[in-house]
Amino acid sequence: MVVLGAAQYGGRPSPALERRLQAALSLYQKGLAPKVAVAGGKAKGDRYSEGEVGCRYLRQRGVPAKALLCEGQSQNTYENLLFLKPHLSGRILLVTDAPHLPRALFLARLLGLEAEGYPVPGEYPLSYWLRETLYRIWLYLGLRPFPGSFSQHGLKSLPPDALGNPGTPAKGP
Repeated sequence: MVVLGAAQYGGRPSPALERRLQAALSLYQKGLAPKVAVAGGKAKGDRYSEGEVGCRYLRQRGVPAKALLCEGQSQNTYENLLFLKPHLSGRILLVTDAPHLPRALFLARLLGLEAEGYPVPGEYPLSYWLRETLYRIWLYLGLRPFPGSFSQHGLKSLPPDALGNPGTPAKGP
């Protein structure tokens, strides 16, 4: 199972990230996935990554460190999946907001991942649905996976510190 990134604030999950983490925790506790990967890097000026904050949140709620994989360098959905891809096998379950899910599944398939989606319940503003629709049109037109993505930075491989060890303890509050 992969929890796609959303913001964190000072070492605490944003409401969006917390909804995703709660959904993943519930799915994990029901035995629907043996492992949980949490993806997401740091915004400029942040001390903590979304991945480490998310992993800490899940550990505090009983998910063992050996069942966690914390990715902390990605800056968008494409990179979330790209950086985790070498560590994923078989069918994966993507956990994200309902408006975000169609694009996330498209990107997973673009990267050759076999993915299903779990849309996190919630009330999402029309602007979120519209933004995601525009992103999907961008992708369907065959344009780069995301403006400012991994490939546009001229990177040919994963940054060496993109992936902490599974269950690496997060620092901070």
